[in-house]
Amino acid sequence: MSKIKPSKGAPYARILGVGGYRPTRVVPNEVILETIDSSDEWIRSRSGIQTRHWANDEETVAAMSIEASGKAIADAGISAEQIGGVIVSTVSHFKQTPAVATEIADKLGTDKAAAFDISAGCAGFGYGLTLAKGMIVEGSAEYVLVIGVERLSDLTDLEDRATAFLFGDGAGAVVVGPSQEPAIGPTVWGSEGDKSETIKQTVAWNEYDSSTDKFPAITQEGQAVFRWAVFEMAKVAQQALDAAGISPDDLDVFIPHQANERIIDSMVKTLKLPEHVTVARDVRTTGNTSAASIPLAMERLLATGEAKSGDTALVIGFGAGLVYAATVVTLP
Repeated sequence: MSKIKPSKGAPYARILGVGGYRPTRVVPNEVILETIDSSDEWIRSRSGIQTRHWANDEETVAAMSIEASGKAIADAGISAEQIGGVIVSTVSHFKQTPAVATEIADKLGTDKAAAFDISAGCAGFGYGLTLAKGMIVEGSAEYVLVIGVERLSDLTDLEDRATAFLFGDGAGAVVVGPSQEPAIGPTVWGSEGDKSETIKQTVAWNEYDSSTDKFPAITQEGQAVFRWAVFEMAKVAQQALDAAGISPDDLDVFIPHQANERIIDSMVKTLKLPEHVTVARDVRTTGNTSAASIPLAMERLLATGEAKSGDTALVIGFGAGLVYAATVVTLP
């Protein structure tokens, strides 16, 4: 018989607060057109993107995260000292170690919170949310901060016609805490590593030669990614609904990864979402911010009143790896 005491966590977990930070510089498509042969009409028709935000030197991964996290903590009505874990999902923090989460945890004023980074691309927020839920139910933390943050402008090849217009910068954060009722459903997640070459960094850091190579950037096989996202991710989204025991009619809000508005439209059609479901379209003015896109879109919907506290939302992230994560949540 085991001598280990059972954990004393909460019965369930929920999102208690959300916060976002978008860099001050707004970049319209006209700026992108200075380095690629395209048009504003083409960019909008292919992606839905009109503008994106690019960070300045002071708007670092840590600085943007701290701004978004402060808003999320205030929104949750708790103090930073109560945060027991800080999970940061990012692919654009250039220091391999230490984890940027440790710097964020310290500067926010947490009481020695567990802190670590994860790399799961555009599915990173879903991965972090799932880990936070487990920590709270297991009892290793009462409140966990989950941050998705990117400075993808640092990893954008402005001469690559396929990707130059896609990426933006920003940070989104949520506080996850205890709940007496289910408010974060089962996560449907996974990976398809056989497709990992479809979204990748152009040159590995240890192979990068500054005298001959462009600075490493993110590249993708656009059509292959589009087909995978449209056909396969709609199936994953449906599986998340099934796992939560709800139907599309029960949904109030749909918050997919903000990669491309055509992908969003196709998923809405395939899932047969009713007209009453509010669909996040933050991609139009924020672009693709990878791990930050879902919490940023969630924050905007709540701030504008398009979604409200207590709404039932389906969230799904998908991207490089290829990885994905989908779940149903109750909005804070």
